[in-house]
Amino acid sequence: MLLIHVLFSQIPVDDGTESNAATFIDEGLFQRIATGDSEALEKLYHATERTLYAYALALTRNHDHAVDLIQECYLKVMGAAHLYRPMGKPLAWLFTITRNLYLMDYRKQKRMTPYDPQDFEKAYPFSFVESSEDRIVLEGALTQLTEQEREIVLLYAVSGLKHKDIAEHLNLSLNTVLSKYHRALKKLKRHLEERGVKYE
Repeated sequence: MLLIHVLFSQIPVDDGTESNAATFIDEGLFQRIATGDSEALEKLYHATERTLYAYALALTRNHDHAVDLIQECYLKVMGAAHLYRPMGKPLAWLFTITRNLYLMDYRKQKRMTPYDPQDFEKAYPFSFVESSEDRIVLEGALTQLTEQEREIVLLYAVSGLKHKDIAEHLNLSLNTVLSKYHRALKKLKRHLEERGVKYE
């Protein structure tokens, strides 16, 4: 029960005072990608794919569209890497590209498909979903939370970002992230209780 453990364990909630070393991305990769270095693109993909998927899933609420969206993002990076300026926030840049693509391709063209419960009956590789209880948690995240709450919860629970990093990459204050995170947990607890799932 990976999601339940991460979100509802008795371990003290990350207070945002420390950054996650796992979020480090070599900004030199973008310069190499701009020259056509496929190895650099592969390294960027492996370093960011799980995080971008969590972010895209929070936006689209649909597995297929989330996968399509991050593929579009990496294609965009290939053509725009020369525009990247080292600022210490490579994930924020990738999030901006992903969100812009989402707004253009999914909202304006109305390509976004609403959350479909049957997604969980298909053979989708949700590697972070280890049990039926985790599926209910994810279902709650996709149906009960606001878009920003989904972003915060999924980035924390799926990609392992610390709240401080989430705040930085989403351009929010740490207090806002923590407040929305705790509000989201209350909603998810209510969702689990309504389905008779124990989370502690």
